[in-house]
Amino acid sequence: MKLFCTLFLGLLWVANAAVDNPYAETADAKADLRQALAQAAKAKKPVIIVFGANWCGDCKMLDSAMKSGASAALLSRDFNTIKVDVGHFDKNLDIAKTYGVPLTAGIPAVAIVSTNNEVLYVTREGELANARKLGDDGIHAFFKRVTASTKTGK
Repeated sequence: MKLFCTLFLGLLWVANAAVDNPYAETADAKADLRQALAQAAKAKKPVIIVFGANWCGDCKMLDSAMKSGASAALLSRDFNTIKVDVGHFDKNLDIAKTYGVPLTAGIPAVAIVSTNNEVLYVTREGELANARKLGDDGIHAFFKRVTASTKTGK
């Protein structure tokens, strides 16, 4: 019985950790990005690339706001979204550089690209790096403003 309880608690912990981790740490981000861009071209929707890490509280706040906050409907309707794990600033830095995303300004960071993979918007000054302070309303205001300015780049 003790072994069963230990195994059950271990499985529960693993399941809980997976739920709280929006960034796939072992994913092939370049392959995932190619797939997201192909899907975006078919759907005729720009792509929001979110750079972040599972240890980052602001990244988790942004993920929550994008999934179930005021921004969720706006983003799911008009954009495809992909998350890219940057680890401890030691992974996928080349992808961020390709899109001109200065990770030194903080994470989470975002690039919005057209269906042709052209950069429409980049957080250059850490606009979302304080997502916990912004809260759901501030994140929604950010995306409402930014996505309105990128609609012409579809």
